[in-house]
Formats: sequence, C-alpha cells, structure tokens
Amino acid sequence: MKLARRTLLSLSLAAGAAGLPVISRVAWAQTYPSRPVHIIVGFAPGGTTDLLARLMGQWLSERLGQQFVVENRPGAAGNIATEAVTRSAPDGYTLLLIDPQPAINATLFDKLNFDFIRDIAPVAGITRMPAVMVVSPSIPAKTVPEFIAYAKAHPGKLNFASPGNGSVPHLAGELFKALTDIDIVHVPYRGVAPALTDLLSGQVHAYFMTTLASIDYIRAGRLRALAVTTSTRSDLLPDVPTVAEFAPRYETSAWFGIVAPKNTPIEVVGKLNKEINAGLIDPKIKGQLAEFGGTALAGSPADFGKLVADETEKWGKVIRLAGTKAN
Repeated sequence: MKLARRTLLSLSLAAGAAGLPVISRVAWAQTYPSRPVHIIVGFAPGGTTDLLARLMGQWLSERLGQQFVVENRPGAAGNIATEAVTRSAPDGYTLLLIDPQPAINATLFDKLNFDFIRDIAPVAGITRMPAVMVVSPSIPAKTVPEFIAYAKAHPGKLNFASPGNGSVPHLAGELFKALTDIDIVHVPYRGVAPALTDLLSGQVHAYFMTTLASIDYIRAGRLRALAVTTSTRSDLLPDVPTVAEFAPRYETSAWFGIVAPKNTPIEVVGKLNKEINAGLIDPKIKGQLAEFGGTALAGSPADFGKLVADETEKWGKVIRLAGTKAN
C-alpha cells in the first residue's frame, strides 16, 4: 500500500514538474510585452517597408500598451537587418518587417551568415501589393501582346529598368522574359529615382513598378500601363489587364509581413498574430493599405510561412534561370 502511495505521489510530482514550463510560458506570454519592442526594417526611412512598419507599430503600441519602435538598418539589400534579427534573443522583443527581398537574397547571395527559412519564425502577413508593367510613350506598344510582338521583331533593342540587380522589379522582368520568350535588356540603376527619370525621358522602355510609385504618372499620361502583375486586377486600375491574361502563370507582387527569430515562443507569436490580424480589419488601416494599392494579407503564422517558403523557391528558380548574381 505504501509502495502504491509512493508511486502515485512520484507520478503526480513528475506531472506537475512537466506542466510548469508550459504554465510559465503561458503566464509570460500573457504579460508580453513588458518593455518596448523593436521592429527592424532593412531599408532607409520613407519607403513602403518603413511606412508599413510605422503603421503597424503604432497599432500594436495602442493595442498592447508598449512602444513598438521602428529601427532602420539599411544595407546589403536588407541582409544586415535580417542577420541582426536572426541573431537576436527569441523573446518577441526584436521583430523584422520583411518584403520579398530576403526571400530573393536566399538564392541571390552565395554566402550568408544565416539561413533565412531556417532562422526565422513567421508571425503574420500584412499586405500584398501589385506592380504595374509600365512603358514609355516613346515605344508604340499599347498592350502586352503588342509589346511582345515588338520585342520579337526587334530582339535586344528594347530594355527594362530596375532599381538594382536582384531587386523585385529586375526579377519581375526576368520572369516576364522567360514566360514570353523575348530578348529585352535589363538596365540596373542605383535606386528608383534615376530609373524613373530615364523611363520618363524615354532612355529606357519598360519598368515593373509598384502601383503607389506609378499611379500619378499613369493618370497624367506620362507612362503607359500595359498590365498589373498580380493574378487579379487592381482596384486602383480596374481597366488594366493582368500580365497573366497574356502570359499564363505570371504573377509577382510586393508582399509584406513580420517575422521573429526562430524559437520565439508560440504563445508570443500567436499573440502578435492575433493583434496584427485585428489591425487588418480596422477601417483606418484598411483605408491606408488601399491608398498604397494593397490588400490585407491576413492569416495564421503557418499561412505566412508558406507564402515566404513558396516565394523563396519561386525566386530561386528565376535567379538560377537568369544567371543573376548579387553586385
């Protein structure tokens, strides 16, 4: 009888000990955040990534009662910021707001000090934005089929601009080349402004630009919109077709979301995901995303993780096909 009682007591103590870490994690997550949280952005202030970080940081600050501070760490196509976050403590106090660039960099760069997919914990998506295939009015093409026909009749004579080698606009153009079997020349610039200047003057012929950056020039007739790059048409340009209507399987977009270092407690990830998703249905935030030309990218951490993994694989294939290397 005593042996049975002792055995039962041992089992009870063991079960209690096993439950303690779970209880403490839950309790800790309930008090999170107890100090300011840093959202790292891999680009300079003023860009779309930075603006979205500040928009979501303000929302989370109001909802969770602690400051979510945006910290810009530009350089190396976002790799400096990504590495900093992957090396941070997995406690939910250092987050990274990402766009497609880290997914591209995973293949673009031969050597990185981190493994993007392995070393992050997806938290939540924020928004997805289309780009627009725009051309200079100096070329005669007014539709995607006309552009393809003109390019095939003049191989190597047309070109397209991008803000840099391995950028999303560059790879959007490479994917278009591959799916339409045309020969157009990539012209990389050091940033958006000089590329746009040469596009407006007719020095370059095409550019896969964000809706936000191109919409005013399209409406003023200074650029011609041939197609949007997402699989569905844009509310901002409802009469402009998609590239996929003429080149099946084509889809590119700028997507944004938040990740944390791997091993961040699932309770903390879940709390952040819940609050971000709540923000995405808030009328004020929805309205601001619509002004950017974006749609909400709500979902679970697993949903966002699948998007990141799929995009990493997709851009890896395009980079290898085009033979693109980091500068």
